Amino acid sequence: MPDKMNNTPDDLTDPILEHSGYDTTESLVGIWGHPLHAMTVAFPVALAFCTFGADLFYWWSGELFWARAAIWAAGTAFLFGLAAGLTGTAELLLVPGIRIRAPAWTHFVIAVLLLSLLGTNWGYRLQGYQAAVLPYGILLSGFNVLVVMVTGWHGGKLVFDYRLGTSKGI
Repeated sequence: MPDKMNNTPDDLTDPILEHSGYDTTESLVGIWGHPLHAMTVAFPVALAFCTFGADLFYWWSGELFWARAAIWAAGTAFLFGLAAGLTGTAELLLVPGIRIRAPAWTHFVIAVLLLSLLGTNWGYRLQGYQAAVLPYGILLSGFNVLVVMVTGWHGGKLVFDYRLGTSKGI
């Protein structure tokens, strides 16, 4: 029986690295070699920033246009977020090299939180988009921007550090 206290680094193996699908990280959900999650995620990110920007402009100017723009941006961010979430969830569940890594699950959990916040922001405004901006709409939009940055940073790390969800092309 080997003495566990005297193991050298060569004797220790990482069970994650030994997993048969660890190196399988290419996207399976795409069109003509282009990963759909990478294509759809840009829209909810940009629209979350647009919602916050429209809220700031409404606060600054009082123009009804900006409150109307904010509800449209919030709703579209949520709907595109659903598309990005579906494609990202499919990648997570279908690709073994993505599914086995803990950082992918961290990104997933934060993205689900973001999607619920985007839906809350939109739903809150549906009862009266002009009155919803101040003070809670703008606070919620600002918080959404912070969560977008965190989940985007995690997603970028998955792509650039681990090469997850990428494609070699056709």
